Amino acid sequence: MAITDSNTGKSLGTAAIGDGPDAAGYDAAHNLGFASCGEGVLSVVDASKAGYPTIQTLPSQSSARTMAYDAGTDRVYLVAAEFGPRPAATPENPRPRPTIVPGSFTVLVVGR
Repeated sequence: MAITDSNTGKSLGTAAIGDGPDAAGYDAAHNLGFASCGEGVLSVVDASKAGYPTIQTLPSQSSARTMAYDAGTDRVYLVAAEFGPRPAATPENPRPRPTIVPGSFTVLVVGR
C-alpha cells in the first residue's frame, strides 16, 4: 500500500498488505489504514508510526475486495460471494470470469 501526502503528492512510504488489494479506507480518529485484499484478508496499518507497520492481517473471505469504512460506527464493511468454476477461455473472451453462486452474496462487518 502506498501512502501519499494528499496535499503535496509526496510519497510517505509503503505498508505490507495482502495480495490482490481493491479498496482502502482511513480511520482518522485512530490513525489506521485498511486495505481489503482478494486473497481473503483485511490488512490494518498503523498510520501514526514511522514505516507504517501492518498491525493486523484479519482473515475475511476470498473475493472480499470491495470495502467501505464507516467512521460513525467505526466499522469496516466488506462484500463477498462464492464463485462457480471459471469458464474456458475463448478468442472473444480470453479471461472469462466465473459466475457468482446464487445466494452466496454476503456482507462482512469488522469492528473492534
